[in-house]
Amino acid sequence: MLKALHTQFRDYELIDSGNFEKLERFGRFITRRPEPQAIWQRSLAEEEWKRLADASFLRDAKSDERGEWRTRPSMPSRWTVAYDYKRMHLKMRLGLTSFKHVGIFPEQAENWNFIYDRVEELAALKHRNPRVLNLFAYTGGATLAARAAGADVTHVDSVKQVVTWSRENMESSGLEGVRWMVEDALRFVKRELRRGNRYDGIILDPPAYGRGPEGEKWVLESHIGEMLSACAELLEREGAFLVLNLYSMGLSAMLARTAVRQAFGVPLKEQAGELYFADRAGKELPLGTYYRFVR
Repeated sequence: MLKALHTQFRDYELIDSGNFEKLERFGRFITRRPEPQAIWQRSLAEEEWKRLADASFLRDAKSDERGEWRTRPSMPSRWTVAYDYKRMHLKMRLGLTSFKHVGIFPEQAENWNFIYDRVEELAALKHRNPRVLNLFAYTGGATLAARAAGADVTHVDSVKQVVTWSRENMESSGLEGVRWMVEDALRFVKRELRRGNRYDGIILDPPAYGRGPEGEKWVLESHIGEMLSACAELLEREGAFLVLNLYSMGLSAMLARTAVRQAFGVPLKEQAGELYFADRAGKELPLGTYYRFVR
């Protein structure tokens, strides 16, 4: 089933979007960042964007990815936002990075809810802690959702500083017991296969391009098929779940569904579509493609 998902997130708001930028509130602070999919016109005037923004990201003239932030004196280098769902109470530390990211993708909260609910269902069904693998796990929102619901979670990311950031988020959220791995995701999956390990849930959030800690090269279009095939062998057959996110422009939900079905077969239940937020003027900004299933 194709469905666009929009999450209610008290500490996040998309204020305005357009002219390839977005104006967002994270907790008490407002940021201005590039957004390639905001192809329409802004609803607010430039003067209002300047008045509201506590921090504005400026691209480096020599790089499409990197840049620098211009901030007001009152803007901290770090701050915290909260996300609550049922008995899950997450606290995520944010910061201004040279890649325009702030440490959270708030549109993913809808997937956090799905992961939390599915882990609870699996725990009741299997009478044990479900085993969940989070690959390309970034600062750990999905990791914490699974752990808050009672899963034994393995968190894999190739960047040591990001894994440290994730651990801080775990501790701030009053959680413990996550297994942290600083490693290339595909290499880790292949090693788990050799060891005969299995998981009840797998979360995949791959970038378009990336590097492992030992220089391993990741190109989404070239490697996603191999990754999905390997994960299909890792995933338990009964009751297990998969969550896949794709952020590359041009990669559709139908493409994700086709690739997953080829590797895993046709699941019992599946859902795919776009994750989005609407700004105050009602303009709906797509922020990534998702696909998820339950066996």
